[in-house]
Amino acid sequence: MHGAIDLGARQAAARKQQERRTQGGGGAAPAAGAPGGPYVVDVTDETFNTEVVERSQSVPVLVDFWAEWCGPCKQLGPILEKLATEAAGKWILAKVDVDANPQLGAYMQQMGVRGIPFVAAVVAGQLLPFLNGAAPEPQVRQAIDQLFDALRKEGILPDAPEGEQPAPGAAAPAADPVYSQAEEALQRGDLDGAKAAFERILAADPRDDQAKQGLALVGLSLRVRSLDAERALREAAEKPGDVQAQISAADVEMVSGRIDDAFDRLVGAVRRGAGDDRDAARKHLLSLFELLPPDDPRVGKARRGLQSALF
Repeated sequence: MHGAIDLGARQAAARKQQERRTQGGGGAAPAAGAPGGPYVVDVTDETFNTEVVERSQSVPVLVDFWAEWCGPCKQLGPILEKLATEAAGKWILAKVDVDANPQLGAYMQQMGVRGIPFVAAVVAGQLLPFLNGAAPEPQVRQAIDQLFDALRKEGILPDAPEGEQPAPGAAAPAADPVYSQAEEALQRGDLDGAKAAFERILAADPRDDQAKQGLALVGLSLRVRSLDAERALREAAEKPGDVQAQISAADVEMVSGRIDDAFDRLVGAVRRGAGDDRDAARKHLLSLFELLPPDDPRVGKARRGLQSALF
């Protein structure tokens, strides 16, 4: 596990902290919640040692660092919970709200991680950075399968019994080779390559929702990587009639998890605009809808606002 981090020191420190709390009459640490049944647990600063480090001695644990304001976290989280439930105990998902647990948030930053969503794999007390950023379900599923295949090859995990699915992620159909190309491009940081792969998938099947979401995520990443976030928001405030400024600011708000603000901004641009400007704001708003599930209430609210602005 090249790049793995030994959590032994953190485990020892946590035990000492717990002993001091108990001796001081602070009582026991609160129990972790279980939002997704026995395979998904909420983890806190106090329960990380027990729920993650100690548990990882007997079963792999994937730790999802997230926050309520993070839009991509809300896309990745349900995918991880679904796959953990499918795996049925072959691995456990531990969810960490970095805002509610500042010690773990600070620890994540000490590892050099500067953004969320971030997922780490913990096996036998060793922490391995795993995923940074959101991705569609096929890529997440495949990445988990590849992770556990690698751990088995290194002898860290036992081989799957004959007849069982080889990867602890979940039983899944053979991966589409074009999806594999998209995932490999994302791992290399090749956003243009990932964009081209998703476009090929959609050319073959325009109804592929996972590819639509993947393409939307890649497109958003491509647009914002060249933006100065503060400048984009400032220019949008100074130039309310500049549709391109509103579009750039909406992209910044989306990556910051301010989804309602982004949608409201573009609905307002449609309402104020005319001609090509109005159509540009409308089309961009529709493209941002692809980042969220169709039944997301924020999408429904924005669609109603768009209809009102148009008619």
